[in-house]
Amino acid sequence: MSHAPSHLSEYDAITQVLQHYVDGAKSGRGDDMKPAFHKDATIFGYVGADLFAGPIQQLFDWNDQNGPASALQVRIARIDLIGTVATVRLELDHWTGHRFTDLFTLLKADGQWKITNKVFHLHPTSSVGQVGHPTQGAGTLLSTGS
Repeated sequence: MSHAPSHLSEYDAITQVLQHYVDGAKSGRGDDMKPAFHKDATIFGYVGADLFAGPIQQLFDWNDQNGPASALQVRIARIDLIGTVATVRLELDHWTGHRFTDLFTLLKADGQWKITNKVFHLHPTSSVGQVGHPTQGAGTLLSTGS
């Protein structure tokens, strides 16, 4: 008996969660990305020398203040799935002039995938326009249309 269809459907479900995140980035509205996250999710990363860390609400607030990222390009570089746990590496370019690598931890609870933690790397501005580097050409593009 093959488990491939249900395994593939898990990847599809995770991709849909990530799409909420991307949609919120594109719209510049934190409320649009909230469905992707567990209510107790956290965020960590550096903006220059400053640690940006705490409850995920900080991301939603930053997104609201930063505004729409209409030129955003996104690539899923990797999804690792182990039962009810998944990790995802997402490459994002042109998020209002910035390039990020996001690492997400997801948990499937009550039948739904939710992001429980986001750790990010903000690339130097000289690397904007290099989505997917160093894995350029690999991965899946997420919809960035309206």
